Amino acid sequence: MTITDEAIAFEHEHCAHNYHPLPVVISEAEGAWVTDIEGRRYLDMLSAYSAINFGHGHPDLVKAVEDQLRRVTLTSRAFHNDQLGRFCAALARLARHEAVLPMNSGAEGVETALKVARKWGYQVKGVAHDRAQIVVCEGNFHGRTTTIVSFSDDPSARDDYGPYTPGFVTVPFGDIDALRAAITDDTVAFLVEPIQGEAGVVLPPTGYLEAVRELCTERGVLMIADEIQAGMGRAGATFACDLVGVQPDIRILGKALGGGILPVSAVTADWSVLGVIRPGEHGSTFGGNPLAAAVGIKVCELMETGVLQERSKRLGEHVLRTLRGAELPGIKEIRGSGLWWAVELDGTGRTGREVSLELLARGILAKDTHTWTIRFAPPLVVGEADLDAALTTIIEVLAEDVADTGP
Repeated sequence: MTITDEAIAFEHEHCAHNYHPLPVVISEAEGAWVTDIEGRRYLDMLSAYSAINFGHGHPDLVKAVEDQLRRVTLTSRAFHNDQLGRFCAALARLARHEAVLPMNSGAEGVETALKVARKWGYQVKGVAHDRAQIVVCEGNFHGRTTTIVSFSDDPSARDDYGPYTPGFVTVPFGDIDALRAAITDDTVAFLVEPIQGEAGVVLPPTGYLEAVRELCTERGVLMIADEIQAGMGRAGATFACDLVGVQPDIRILGKALGGGILPVSAVTADWSVLGVIRPGEHGSTFGGNPLAAAVGIKVCELMETGVLQERSKRLGEHVLRTLRGAELPGIKEIRGSGLWWAVELDGTGRTGREVSLELLARGILAKDTHTWTIRFAPPLVVGEADLDAALTTIIEVLAEDVADTGP
């Protein structure tokens, strides 16, 4: 038994089995590269589902943490701290909103947005008590809390966790007519991922988000954009909604907001929306803590330059040209935006996990979703030569998959 096998077995013995990781045990990381406990190096092409947008151990982010660690890490919101105001101001400016409500995990961010939307519906829109409805999309992934899985259509996320939270209506992603038909006088919000991540980097039809914005404005419904994965430069702009010039009423952020160091999430909106929350009505012991705020400030500074967004857009276009130009059989679709793409197999050869295992053996970390799709999301700081070498390997592995399953 290798030391990798021993480490995995030890974890399996003591850690709940709520994940099915690839068989690699990472012990060190820097930039876009990680090293396992046996000294093998891998190019990280997943970035912890966009949490590592700035790479592992970005020096500016590490310094921000080190500096704050020596000062104060946690006060709770029972007291003010000298970092929170700066963080909220920087993030509000980046998001083009007036106010910020900081939390920790992405799921907490989503739950916060849902609570704000319902309270806004009752206090501002005038919906009758306990009648507020929120429209969501098929194929969504917004987290795994009890409320969130109540409107998931993924059996692995939803089954055996009932009774489910009411108040949600589901429509097909990308279908503006279905959304229009679903909105009633009791509808307070529409929650949407501008690009569906867990579903396999699924992009909306051209004009969809613009039509959503117009419809929500027309019907007095809050547009809530879940940019937890798609935001912070991942899709080739600061936020995926920026790609089509759409400003949501509420934006949910997480993952990369913590720089790959701490769990940091936030909801941004104008005071006309976030102002419905009053003292004592919502909060978190760790939400807005000074250590997290110090990291968030530096993340916003990195985003404000626009360098990483432009790099993501340019390299993402190169990736799609390269993969599509290979004209590989056995591929149903190659889709993406910025440095975030997916290869969907046609179902006739190996599964996405099997391809991911072969990539692992070749020194590339990627991950499957929904059986036939492999997702890729390298850090936005990935070297261009490293990216090209990885694309060559990906094409070779996919070509071998076809060759191995052919007549």
